[in-house]
Amino acid sequence: MWRRDGQFKPTIPIRRSRVLVVVCATVLLGACSSHPTRRAPITEFDGPPARSIQAATISDAIPRHEPYSKYGNPRSYKVMGRRYYTLTTHEGYVQQGVASWYGRKFHGRNTASGERYNMYAMTAAHKTLPLPTYARVTNLSNGRSVVVKINDRGPFHDNRLIDLSYVAADKLGIVKDGTAMVEVKAITTQKSPKQAKPPPPNAGLYIQVGAFSNRLSAEQLQSRLKNIPTYVHVSESSHEDHTVYRVRAGPFANEQQAYELVATIAALGLTPYVVVE
Repeated sequence: MWRRDGQFKPTIPIRRSRVLVVVCATVLLGACSSHPTRRAPITEFDGPPARSIQAATISDAIPRHEPYSKYGNPRSYKVMGRRYYTLTTHEGYVQQGVASWYGRKFHGRNTASGERYNMYAMTAAHKTLPLPTYARVTNLSNGRSVVVKINDRGPFHDNRLIDLSYVAADKLGIVKDGTAMVEVKAITTQKSPKQAKPPPPNAGLYIQVGAFSNRLSAEQLQSRLKNIPTYVHVSESSHEDHTVYRVRAGPFANEQQAYELVATIAALGLTPYVVVE
């Protein structure tokens, strides 16, 4: 059989194969007669799933920021007498090479990152990219493209660049041939912007986004603006016989900074304006 490491290993001596085929057939017939619902054991051969799937209905992996895994990212590691050095970052990685795929033989087993391998998920294995890395893989022969999450190590062939999950390979149209020339381009994901620290009192220059008579409405708007790259807060003040809750962003060092953010907030369908206090 063909092992995942690319070497051919006969499972039985050729001279005895015919005898063993007869013996196996006899055993299987006996098993079928006594246990009609028993399934044949899974062999060590890799291959596609036993049931057909509609690969086109399975969505690509969605890139998101994740810290590198505690597992599968050693500085270097050795397989089959060869040492590989793990990249410290995926940023800027673009490479062309041969893609292969792996299927049911490894389904349910742990990957190098500690996640379970799922041949129906949009994942892949790579020798040196840090785990996890999201990447766009394009089949150079037909132009098909998918996004996968690289969470495993391999393939350990000199001429192989990436090992795709079964469903990813199916979507790219390479299951039948087994391999294809592809381009692998890492996708850089950004951390969610953090709210700035509260401003010092009496800072002066703000953007007012809304004013409400109840605090809940103000806090809902504040939550809507959580990804704005500055401090957003609710201020409370008394006005005649009632309390006003104002949603404000800032403070800002100068008017240019404030007006640049006004345009960003206005794009959300709101009506912000600059105030000075």
